[in-house]
Amino acid sequence: MEARTALPGLAALGTLLGLLGMATPAAARQDCVGRDTGVRLTVEVGRLKSETGEVTVTIYPSDPSRFLAPRGKLLRLRIPASAPTTEACFNLPKADIYAVAVYHDANGNHDFDRNAVGLPTEGYGFSNDAPSRFGVPSFDSARISVKSGDNTIRVRMRYGK
Repeated sequence: MEARTALPGLAALGTLLGLLGMATPAAARQDCVGRDTGVRLTVEVGRLKSETGEVTVTIYPSDPSRFLAPRGKLLRLRIPASAPTTEACFNLPKADIYAVAVYHDANGNHDFDRNAVGLPTEGYGFSNDAPSRFGVPSFDSARISVKSGDNTIRVRMRYGK
């Protein structure tokens, strides 16, 4: 899915306001994916080891049974990796509880690669930096509360040893 500006010409307006030294509307500062509802979540993914491939950011709804489940996602965005930090912006349906999972798809194959014993070979992370020492974290450990307006979270990328 490709990120795009919610309203035509908004990015140009943001650039003009910035040149004039004026504050820019949140939607003008960055393209967001999803229908504009006034609920925006910016995900800052930090500690990327390289700029190769893409960073995949997936948003899951408040239903814990959909977290990390096949076809359980609400929104997904694949963006070129930009080390050390990559940003993704989402327009969400409503203020609610969500969870976020990210991975650094270094080889760009749109798959979260693992080795022969099932351990990740690419970087990954979750909202709240939810622990994943022995398997995937629970929805409760990754859940975040998103309110109306602009929301920003930071996710730390983890890489295997």
